[in-house]
Amino acid sequence: PRPVLFSYNGGPGSASFWLHMGIMGPRRVITPVVGHQAPPPHTLEDNQFTLLDKTDIVMIDPVGTGFSRPLGDTPGSEFWGIDEDAASLTQFIRRFLSQYKRWNSPRYLLGESYGTTRSAVLSRHLQRANIDLNGIVLVSAVLDFRTIQFAPGDDLAYVVNLPSYAVVSAYLDALPGGPPADHDTFMKEVEEWAVTESATPRLRGNTQDGQTRSRVIDQMHEYTGLSPDFIHRADLRVSAPEFEKELLRSRGLVVGRLDARFTGPSGDLLEPTPDHDPQSTAISSAYTSAFNTYLRDELGYDGSREYTPSGATRDWNWQRAQGEGFIRGAGTPNVGPDLADAIRFNPNLEVLLVNGIYDLATPYFAAVWTMDHLGLPNHLRDNIQRADFAAGHMMYVEQSLLPQWKETLDAFIERTSRR
Repeated sequence: PRPVLFSYNGGPGSASFWLHMGIMGPRRVITPVVGHQAPPPHTLEDNQFTLLDKTDIVMIDPVGTGFSRPLGDTPGSEFWGIDEDAASLTQFIRRFLSQYKRWNSPRYLLGESYGTTRSAVLSRHLQRANIDLNGIVLVSAVLDFRTIQFAPGDDLAYVVNLPSYAVVSAYLDALPGGPPADHDTFMKEVEEWAVTESATPRLRGNTQDGQTRSRVIDQMHEYTGLSPDFIHRADLRVSAPEFEKELLRSRGLVVGRLDARFTGPSGDLLEPTPDHDPQSTAISSAYTSAFNTYLRDELGYDGSREYTPSGATRDWNWQRAQGEGFIRGAGTPNVGPDLADAIRFNPNLEVLLVNGIYDLATPYFAAVWTMDHLGLPNHLRDNIQRADFAAGHMMYVEQSLLPQWKETLDAFIERTSRR
């Protein structure tokens, strides 16, 4: 009866050591500050916030990451694609359930970033193999890639990213009117404005009257701290990379993509977008060093192969399989229908959406908007829960938020594993 949870990171092409050393495993690396971590040695500690008291955890490194690799002459293209990746993980999970006699255990998926894309597709692949799930945890989710691509002629990303700009500007004390009196009220206010008044002039394009356009520019300035002149020159359309570079340009700083609370030197002040992500450069060495220390010194791995943090998956196949039950055609991937089908076909399946509100890579409101547009019938909408964290893409980096993570996921697993 003990649950089993399959967990992985994203990329695509990232190994699972981030989640492993940040929150999932019995040991974790301490990253004590919001900013660049001190050089080695890095400290490992027993992880009192692991979910191991509630569920077994299987950390998966997809083929091409960690120590996982194609055998023989099998090309990586057999594994590196939306459906190819899900098919290989389905095969792995089936084999795991058989080998360890876990076919009747409550089953969960937990993925981060592209791992949430993977979970949506994998849930449908598993269903086709007659393997239902109890729950899916989506950490920093992206299912509809239109929401993060800022494609020419598509205004959606500019609308659903705007609330993130607002909360980031509030955190960095960049709002012209100063910090909001109540943060939650401010968030809800900006979310509503983003999908109503701010969306209209974008959708009208060149037919929008100048008075309305000016009013929206002024309000966007109040909500984001970006100058009216910059918003005007951007034609109301500010991408996330442009926001990261522009917000603190006058201070000579860029804002972090994965976690906007992290800032770093701007470099060339004339460049329109950042040349690095302050959060990624701040913690990557600590996590890589800690995992290799744990792997070799504590787990006793004595092999000569190196652990691959990020695999060679540049040729990722973003096209969808043509079989029954899958989305056909080319274009920007949207795996929301996969998740919607999984819930409709298994009405007991529940989803926990975990957002970092300072995440500019997979912005929180873009994920919320996607969930609101899955087309689920009314009686199944409550199958999706939302949990916001005052953090970025990897909320477990923040030591003070670990109790919230533990409490939130414990409750989800306990409730959904008891039928």
